[in-house]
Amino acid sequence: MRRTWGWCPYSFLLLSLLVGLKAVPLNTGKDKEKIPQENLQGPPQNVDTGLHYDRYLREVIDFLEKDQHFREKLHNTNMDDIKQGKLAKELDFVSHHVRTRLDELKRQEVNRLRMLIKAKQDQEGGGEMTVDHQVLLKQFEHLNHMNPHTFEVEDLDRLIKSATNDLENFDKERHEEFKRYEMMKEHERREHLKMLDEEERRKEEQHYEEMRKKHADHPKVNHPGSQDQLKEVWEEADGLDPEDFDPKTFFSLHDTNGDGFLDEQELESLFTKELEKIYDPTNEEDDMVEMEEERLRMREHVMNEVDTNRDRLVSLQEFLVATKKREFLEPDSWETLEQNQPYTEDEMREFEERLAREENDLNRKAAELQMQRNELERQQVQLNARKVELQQAVEHMEKLKTQKAEPFTAFKVGENPPEGPLGQNQHVPAGY
Repeated sequence: MRRTWGWCPYSFLLLSLLVGLKAVPLNTGKDKEKIPQENLQGPPQNVDTGLHYDRYLREVIDFLEKDQHFREKLHNTNMDDIKQGKLAKELDFVSHHVRTRLDELKRQEVNRLRMLIKAKQDQEGGGEMTVDHQVLLKQFEHLNHMNPHTFEVEDLDRLIKSATNDLENFDKERHEEFKRYEMMKEHERREHLKMLDEEERRKEEQHYEEMRKKHADHPKVNHPGSQDQLKEVWEEADGLDPEDFDPKTFFSLHDTNGDGFLDEQELESLFTKELEKIYDPTNEEDDMVEMEEERLRMREHVMNEVDTNRDRLVSLQEFLVATKKREFLEPDSWETLEQNQPYTEDEMREFEERLAREENDLNRKAAELQMQRNELERQQVQLNARKVELQQAVEHMEKLKTQKAEPFTAFKVGENPPEGPLGQNQHVPAGY
């Protein structure tokens, strides 16, 4: 069955699916509940997709959804058609005002990208080189760089495909970022140990092991999405009798916007109780960055088991089917992060080797900069000395000019002249 989507400012770019800004499904049957009007007001404006072109993406969407024709087409377009570029062709029919504004947005985005290229070039020390922006703009696939002036069908098609691809890889990139975080934390711990004497190192290692054991000493964590886990939410968060647990009622309670689906944010909110068993922000041994990684792991696990059509939304039907599976009724134990180190020792070794290379490069560049600074200082000393010499020469010339300008004084016969460089009494020729 192909799912169609109602109007929402971000639905056609898969933001609804990929970052939890939900599109509103159309009523296709009498069994569907009417969507409250307050849910049609669009998503909160402060949610960031994490894409480097996030602002451009949102501004394009904002203007397109203001066009009545485009909004009507969006209302009846399914996700497959959106991905295949059929919706992008409707750009030819939007109003002149919207097209003009889109042209302006694209020019601004191209200028922003050019500034990024220039800034990166300056940072890498290539400020004197000539830059071919057309070649470098190829790396940005979310717009047609060959036409930097107008927003065309190809631009919308590229924007949709880029956002779809980038957001679908978002979780993978988050995992990689977390792995780097954990390896850096371990690297800094090891470097700190190297600076300690034997006794201090022993105490530090002992404290580290104590913190690890303390963190691992927590109540049993229920398997995410299992009957035990949901019943615990039903009892502790919803305040209901666990004996009265009903999957359909549970779904309705936690479909907080009433759109008929559980999105990623609604799912993640179900894991709060489990995470509180493991993490406490006031405890030294608990890392809140690790808590968010655990939340992501839980959400991905439930999505993989329940979201059968892979649209990153859980429908009521998918949810009810999942509650009848063995994994829901008799789940395996859940292994938390401390039982699943995110990196191997080989990866840690490669990470530290890369850090060492980067540190050596930085030290080399720092040494080069210091040499350049010393040379500039030497040249400045020479320049200052030359300026002093020139100033002295100027002063000497001025003194000579002054001496030449003084008038000659005559003396009468028999009158002694003043003392001068020729002796006490200089000889004056007769006749004066």
